[in-house]
Amino acid sequence: MNEKIEAEDSPNRDSEKIVSDDEEIDYSTKPEFYDPKLDEKNESWAEKQRGGRTSDAVLSCPACFTTLSLDCQRHDKYVTQYRAVFVVNCRIKEEVPKPGSRRKRNTRNSQAVTDQTGAAETIKRVCCAICSTDVGVIDEDEIYHFLNVIPSEA
Repeated sequence: MNEKIEAEDSPNRDSEKIVSDDEEIDYSTKPEFYDPKLDEKNESWAEKQRGGRTSDAVLSCPACFTTLSLDCQRHDKYVTQYRAVFVVNCRIKEEVPKPGSRRKRNTRNSQAVTDQTGAAETIKRVCCAICSTDVGVIDEDEIYHFLNVIPSEA
């Protein structure tokens, strides 16, 4: 019985011949998935999408890092907020009444009375089309206001 235990503890002769993976890799050929000009291609694609306009940041979803906007403008007062007209990978949810605007029912005509400016202001929630994370809102002028995004250098 002691012989069995000793046989199990002793290393197998095949395990002594383990070859490192580095010795099996042929470094003379470049991998198929490597493209040395990929950065230049991506940069030219982004410039083409922007149409020559400059952007304050490239906005990404905070949950899945999907690109949401390549052309945006940073808010002057709230530096973590951005606005954009051209977006990608965004989905509009339902309408949300704007804070401060009160809608009252007119009993005579059963129409909604708008705020003092005379415009019915509503905003809609915007979420990431990939993971459904709320990232901001869109107003009646179709301007996206991003409140929950990750900015990166443009």
